[in-house]
Amino acid sequence: MEHAQFNHGLLNFLDSSPTPWHAVATMKARLDEAGFTPLDEKDEWSLAPGQGYYVIRNGSSIAAFRTGQGDVVEKGIRMVGAHTDSPCLKVKPNPELRRKGFFQVGVEVYGGVLLNPWFDRDLSLAGRVTVLDEAGEVRDILVNFRKPVAFIPSLAIHLDREANSNRTINAQTDLPPVLMQVPDADATTFASLLEHQVVSESGVGVRKVLGYELSFYDAQGASFVGLRDEFIASARLDNLLSCYIGLQALLATSGDEPALLVCNDHEEVGSMSAEGAQGPFLSALLDRWCGAGKSRAIARSMMVSADNAHGIHPNYADRHDENHGPLLNRGPVIKVNHNQRYATNSRSAAVYRHLSDELGLPHQTFVVRSDMGCGSTIGPLTAANLGVTTLDIGVPQLGMHSIREMIGTEDGLTLCRVLQDFMQRPQVF
Repeated sequence: MEHAQFNHGLLNFLDSSPTPWHAVATMKARLDEAGFTPLDEKDEWSLAPGQGYYVIRNGSSIAAFRTGQGDVVEKGIRMVGAHTDSPCLKVKPNPELRRKGFFQVGVEVYGGVLLNPWFDRDLSLAGRVTVLDEAGEVRDILVNFRKPVAFIPSLAIHLDREANSNRTINAQTDLPPVLMQVPDADATTFASLLEHQVVSESGVGVRKVLGYELSFYDAQGASFVGLRDEFIASARLDNLLSCYIGLQALLATSGDEPALLVCNDHEEVGSMSAEGAQGPFLSALLDRWCGAGKSRAIARSMMVSADNAHGIHPNYADRHDENHGPLLNRGPVIKVNHNQRYATNSRSAAVYRHLSDELGLPHQTFVVRSDMGCGSTIGPLTAANLGVTTLDIGVPQLGMHSIREMIGTEDGLTLCRVLQDFMQRPQVF
């Protein structure tokens, strides 16, 4: 796949995936198109050699795999993991706020959001709505308003002279977005607005809105940036980029070897959920695929945890260890932390370096400064839960956890090519 094709596909994937539910729906459509068979956790499974399958949990996590030819226990599984969620602002259950003629909604901060960039942006709204339909059935419906429907205005500098030197953000009082103006006697509810949106998008008649999980997002689409288009700017690059890379790699494999992609929800809030990496989703799938030989299969397997890395910021170069400042467009970043915030060890790193070197592709290494804290990924969680050898790696980016982030145009396809090779190697670990 050429860079232009890969990157244009990435932009389309990002724009069609404003929430984890939409990301999973987008990946499901790609897998269906490629001939993968859906599985239901409530049913018995009968897995055939040389076939592709996928299973979805909660609509927001997905695992897709190729069974390969031969015995999975003897061959092991080449696994790639990523996550579908991103830091954002989520609507509260009883959100209506009426102030000075404005209709606003209360929001809850999800994950480690960099809050300042959310002000003065065109915001849209998307997510999952659970309704009671006209037939009396409880149904989940995906909604996406698409157009800008909200705005969080900054306080003018004339009213806050210390705004550029000493402004703090109160998540309770400063963040409720403005959706519209309403008269004093207006009785509009947020549920009624959702009901109208569900009907207009899906055609499903709604008797009552029973619940929802909705996120505001940047209405500006993903785009190329730079005088030479050498960057991509978008919301949710952390970590939909890795979901896209893993999916493209899995779809491009020969299918001869057992290979799996898992994209979990809730990584940004610790992964402790039924569908998160600390939950049983992946382990339960492997139980059903590998049976009594699961432990032996895992001993022959390897997991690549793909999650974006901190590229060196030209204005803050001193925030990096001087020997470990990854550059954009210089290759994927092997992430190392001996305190196990990343699961990389010398052997798993060597496997990646060897594959990458054989393909003539670049790679870099990141270690956080010794006087700074380190983030984490699903890598250590998966390694601990399964006992599988794991590598943490990711594309370098700037603006991590902002409403808009930036990567280089070269690094995504580089990682995809190595992961494709990894997923179809007869001997990996």
